[in-house]
Amino acid sequence: MKKKLSGWGRYPVAECEVTAPRDEAAVRAAVAQGPVIARGNGRAYGDAAMQAQGTLDMRRMNKVIAFDPVAGRVECEAGMLLGDVISAFLPHGWFPAVTPGTKLVTIGGCIASDVHGKNHRNDGTFARYLDWIDIMDADGDVVRADASSNSDLFRWTPGAMGLTGVILRAGFRLRPVESGWIRQEMVPAANLDAAMEVFETTDATYSVAWFDCLGRGDALGRSLVVLGDHATRDELPSDKRYRPFHVPARRRKKVPVDAPAFALNRYTLRAFNLLYHWNGSRQAGSSYVDWDSYFYPLDALLDWNRIYGRPGFAQFQVVIPLDSAKAGLTRLLDTIAASGQGSFLAVLKRLGAEGGPFSFPMEGYTLALDFPVNDRTLALMRELDAITVDHGGRFYLTKDSRLSAETLRAADGRVPDFIAMRAEQGLAGAFASGQSERLGL
Repeated sequence: MKKKLSGWGRYPVAECEVTAPRDEAAVRAAVAQGPVIARGNGRAYGDAAMQAQGTLDMRRMNKVIAFDPVAGRVECEAGMLLGDVISAFLPHGWFPAVTPGTKLVTIGGCIASDVHGKNHRNDGTFARYLDWIDIMDADGDVVRADASSNSDLFRWTPGAMGLTGVILRAGFRLRPVESGWIRQEMVPAANLDAAMEVFETTDATYSVAWFDCLGRGDALGRSLVVLGDHATRDELPSDKRYRPFHVPARRRKKVPVDAPAFALNRYTLRAFNLLYHWNGSRQAGSSYVDWDSYFYPLDALLDWNRIYGRPGFAQFQVVIPLDSAKAGLTRLLDTIAASGQGSFLAVLKRLGAEGGPFSFPMEGYTLALDFPVNDRTLALMRELDAITVDHGGRFYLTKDSRLSAETLRAADGRVPDFIAMRAEQGLAGAFASGQSERLGL
């Protein structure tokens, strides 16, 4: 079936041949026609899960296979949503060891992107908790890969954006928790220096900062740093201890229409950023926040991608290595503020040590913010690309929708090895996406 597809950023859009397999046989038939790419819930921001000749919608392959309630090990099909994993196992005292900023992603997508969360510095990426994967290769054979068997495939698949084969099933470990609540600490930071000081000195499990992308001078990088730890049952207020995993259901709201282009400008951005920082500063200190509100605040606003208008938006997410992070972030923030362009919610996180051979994170700071797609913002993002490369930074392919092949190679010396691995395994002709074709992967 021909369908017009986009990523979460709604840019770019392409007409793709889409099939929704229910079993291995249907996946095998599609792979035989190649090239194909697997697609989960469409939450990659650009064209990483789109292939004009064959896009596999994996959401029908979404069953739990087994669960070990003692060790917290889950075995499931790749199309299962992370949110459904939480719904099934949090009441039994288990929560994802690593989670991105939305629960509306599939397990296959978590592996393909090797997602990281607010706890990367302490706990690494999703791959650290992955026990095994079943993956279909270019010949239609299903291979079980783990740390001791087919170990190269097991190493390369997390972060490979679906380009090593179709992930069918996986086994992974959850984190034991005593409640569904997070002990949160809100710390206002006057500027980038103050925010980085909080990141470097905290021992909290989770840490993330919202920052004012239009702040300048002494207010450059003005932030609200949000720290968090899973609350134990004994720590909870008395009214929550009786049912520690019960949290109030959040009221969902929906963006009903595409916002007009003029709605996002330097004046509305400045007003929002000032109000957001003022309101967050009023909430400074400790509080208990339910897991859904803490980890997934934007999931409560359905179709929030429509805020950026019909042309869509592009996210700029990079990581700058620790030794050049201060200089690199300062140049990026200065350039963004001077342009008067940016996003309502811009995010800064401290990342830990590098993991797999093609995963995004490395030790340093990651910056993420959205831009509505237009000629001015695309030109600005190319300028930001150059600053990133100058400071040894790296780009997050899960958020990419417009990077050039030349810029990717200038930023990431691992690209030739990735391309060579694909060629050696005969994968290049079988598995390809709009992104891989654009970037020459």
